[in-house]
Amino acid sequence: MPLTPDLAAFLAPPSPARLPLPPAAHPAPGVRLLRGALYARPQGVRPLELDLWLPDEAQGPLPLIVYLHGGGWRAGTRTDMGPRFRGWRPGPFARLARAGFAVASLDYRLSGEAVHPAQLEDVTAALAWLNARAGELGLDTGRTVCWGESAGAHLAALLALTAQVSGCITWYGPTDLTTLPGQSRPGTYDAADATTREALLIGAPIAEAPDRARAASPVTYITADAPPFLILHGTDDSLIPLAQGEQFATALREAGAHVDFRPVPGADHGWAGLPDEAVEQCFATSVDFARSVSCPAQRR
Repeated sequence: MPLTPDLAAFLAPPSPARLPLPPAAHPAPGVRLLRGALYARPQGVRPLELDLWLPDEAQGPLPLIVYLHGGGWRAGTRTDMGPRFRGWRPGPFARLARAGFAVASLDYRLSGEAVHPAQLEDVTAALAWLNARAGELGLDTGRTVCWGESAGAHLAALLALTAQVSGCITWYGPTDLTTLPGQSRPGTYDAADATTREALLIGAPIAEAPDRARAASPVTYITADAPPFLILHGTDDSLIPLAQGEQFATALREAGAHVDFRPVPGADHGWAGLPDEAVEQCFATSVDFARSVSCPAQRR
């Protein structure tokens, strides 16, 4: 029996924008963590949550980093910045909070749950949730920087190019799915393979769905209004070729956008092969960029 309109309205879950916030935890000195705030309920799949890392004491509304995890769009967790950071104490998100940022690290639907553009819809919904609750959370969402690694870098770039943000940091991300097969090492990528990470993301092999691949590629959305980008990519990346970062940086420059492209010598995917001090430098460079583009005097 169908529900009456009144009963349907009574049983409907409250909007995520009106749900109580999680209680604060204190995972490191000087840091508050609101773990597992629900920001969206996509139909037919799990609720989507974010973790919000905050400094204990803030002088005015905080600049915001929206962080998107990697994992090939089919795995990964919002708690993780990648293998090289799992042993950091305090962890990278706590360090960012201590540096004066709010950090929202997001869930999004994986490719086993939904195909593109679901992932972009999710991270866009998270940005809307953060905007709606900025006052109670003490955020200045007019100073938002997107940051992601690998598949998360792809989504961070898509978000930065389709929303209003102050800047974007990408680490070794795919940026043009249509050129990725030809840029990969010979014999390592089959564009007709329906089981590649990219095919699972768009719901078809790249060779059979070039329009879908193009629509899922950040390079497609570059305009002169693109925010500043910092692109870090390992010269020895065996998973996502350095050429992806080079191509993306060139397209941004040609459009008139600001881009700082930094190949990282000797680095494979996930910063594999780098000494610890070089990983620290990648992180520090990214923090410096986030600080520079989120300064009020440099706001776009």
